[in-house]
Amino acid sequence: MSRTGKGVANKGSYGYQKQKEKEQRTCIRFKCVLTNTILDVLRQRPGWIEVKDEGEWDFYWCDVSWLRENFGHTYMDEHVRVCHFRNHYELTRKNFMVKNLKRFRKQLEREQGKLEASKCDFFPKTFELPIEYHLFVEEFKRNPGITWIMKPVARSQGKGIFLFRKLKDIMEWRKDGNRSDDPKDESPVESYVVQRYIENPYLIGGRKFDLRVYVLVTSYAPLKTWLYRDGFARFSSTRFSLNSIDDNFVHLTNVAVQKTAPDYDPEKGCKWLMQQLRQYLTAKHGTETATTLFREIDNIFIKSLQSVQNVIINDKHCFELYGYDILIDQNLKPWLLEVNASPSLIATSQEDYELKCRLLEDTVHVIDMEGRLSGKEKRVGGFDLMWNDGPVFSDDANLDSIVGTNFVANTHLGNTRMQLLLPLSFSAIFITIPQAQKKEN
Repeated sequence: MSRTGKGVANKGSYGYQKQKEKEQRTCIRFKCVLTNTILDVLRQRPGWIEVKDEGEWDFYWCDVSWLRENFGHTYMDEHVRVCHFRNHYELTRKNFMVKNLKRFRKQLEREQGKLEASKCDFFPKTFELPIEYHLFVEEFKRNPGITWIMKPVARSQGKGIFLFRKLKDIMEWRKDGNRSDDPKDESPVESYVVQRYIENPYLIGGRKFDLRVYVLVTSYAPLKTWLYRDGFARFSSTRFSLNSIDDNFVHLTNVAVQKTAPDYDPEKGCKWLMQQLRQYLTAKHGTETATTLFREIDNIFIKSLQSVQNVIINDKHCFELYGYDILIDQNLKPWLLEVNASPSLIATSQEDYELKCRLLEDTVHVIDMEGRLSGKEKRVGGFDLMWNDGPVFSDDANLDSIVGTNFVANTHLGNTRMQLLLPLSFSAIFITIPQAQKKEN
């Protein structure tokens, strides 16, 4: 029985249990609540059998509501896996993410000094409303005229987000969760974060973009993290202008917003593959500069995960495929916008479908329900092991001649299948965005 707590049999000694864990399994029973690419991948996997309703399962691609209602009441055998950690929201709710990063930064400064703490300076100045409204007002008055962005802490797909420059635009969040001074009005105000808007985003073809990167965590104790080489840059459909403060097609790059734009092409979307972006940045700024940028992005993944390492409830049955959203500014500094616990797996183009199927196939390879891996792998499919209770270094590095902080991290974001791509000139890449080359979120 995989998941019921009734009649649990004594399976013998600990050694016998460990032996059973390592045995290869040829039949995997799975459940899946989604009907998009992940279901296609699981149905096509040899030896995997779909179960429905209350059938016994070994692998469950569940939603977070099932997790909240059932996880603590469900018995699971050693080999059973589910796709979320119980309190994943410590990193994936916008207010909790910032709270944990601020706490972790203070801890680093106290224990290792300001230089190490400065490695956490990758998220914009942020306040939670309404509880930090007065602190925000003080900051707002110190920096008149700049742009701020409001985001609901628990919504996604750009819902409820808006930009503002005047306090009157957020007056309903000003007091202790009530919308007005009228004591009869007791309707609670939804929690938001207000962040300093990055007013100087890096533009390509005059358009703003952010990065969607996939990070797989298979354990928090110890922290074991895999970075996927593929990913994409999501572009706005409209040229960037700070004067267009009310135009979400200018400022929000996620597809849920962009697909409602008048000139959106559902066959193409608004996307570049990560390899295209890395080629573009390398052609324009040089290999060293591009490499430094991507190493700083690696730092965002590790520091953000470390910030919640001691608060996430680690469970060997759990794994998490995070979708990181990263913005690059004109100075080639990367900024963490948010982390998604359920990144969209819906494909809007053939290229998008193929990327997400590869991602999910490789995710299941890493989870290794079949028991085929040795546990010593540093690369599985498109995933590179970047942290395993400490940094993982690339096999490409000459470790005998490299010392200190010059080890080469085992990460290759944007380098996937580079040798198979025809060289692209700077001009050839550049002209595609003004012509609205679109490859969705």
